[in-house]
Amino acid sequence: MTRDGLQGARMRGQIRTVMGVTEWMLLLILGVLWGGSYFFGQVALAELPPFTVGACRLGLGAAALNAVARAAGHRLPGPGRAWRAFFIMGLLNNAIPMSLILWGQSRIGSGLAAIFNASTPLFTVLLAHLFTGDERMTPNRVGGVLFGLLGVAVMIGPGALGGFGGDLVPQLAVLGAAVSYACAGIFGRRFAGTPALLTASGQVTASTLILVPLSLAVDRSWRVPVPTVKTWAAVIALALLCTALAYVIYFRILATSGASNLLLVTLLMPVTAVLLGTAVLGERLEPRQVAGMALVAAGLAAIDGRAVALARRLPARLARS
Repeated sequence: MTRDGLQGARMRGQIRTVMGVTEWMLLLILGVLWGGSYFFGQVALAELPPFTVGACRLGLGAAALNAVARAAGHRLPGPGRAWRAFFIMGLLNNAIPMSLILWGQSRIGSGLAAIFNASTPLFTVLLAHLFTGDERMTPNRVGGVLFGLLGVAVMIGPGALGGFGGDLVPQLAVLGAAVSYACAGIFGRRFAGTPALLTASGQVTASTLILVPLSLAVDRSWRVPVPTVKTWAAVIALALLCTALAYVIYFRILATSGASNLLLVTLLMPVTAVLLGTAVLGERLEPRQVAGMALVAAGLAAIDGRAVALARRLPARLARS
């Protein structure tokens, strides 16, 4: 990929607002990977402070991505506009939301924070409608996102809403993280002409350069005791699966299906977390969680639109038969 190709990357062609089978499968895989990050993160945070976990996750992920990109014949560009774009993406997609969520979760419950984070697709639909020409807001899309958000709230349970409205500033911080993710999805459209592997390498590398100094300043990482093998295994899983592989898929979906479709993944992440807790940790699957997952599925079906269109045409087909 030439430097000019990176610097002048613009959307080539039209975004497909209705995802194909491949994109839906990639979105589900991304939901599993990022939903699994809650599990691996919980293991790693038992021995390491938050920003250190983030710095290790991004640093190891960047090393893996750069090695694979180089083996595939890709080269990151020299200093210039391309790196400014990578750093902006790193700020919007990692440093800013991660910091806001970590600070917000120190003052509000994790369940309420997860519900606020699941509002990301709603902000994305609104912002994409305003700032893009091919991701227009439709009743199906808005209704589907609201269904999905309701499903996440039902899945997490009414107890998570107990602190709603109480401590306003940290709640706004987590909502700010959702807005930042939405902005990252829209900003990242400019990389559509760049191979997903190369874009992921540049963004994760830039994010590492932002977060490592932050972790040194906040966590004083040099004072942290050497973690156990279990913790290192969790960090490596976070780096290779939940960061390196996940961001290649992220930019692949973004290039073909746009930010509005891509960030539906935040509705799938709580579903994955619940299913992993049931399968790996032996947690009991409760009726409200099943109901919540059904609402999420209904929301995704409404956004896709094909099931709704088929249901509308079905009476006419039956009448003709």
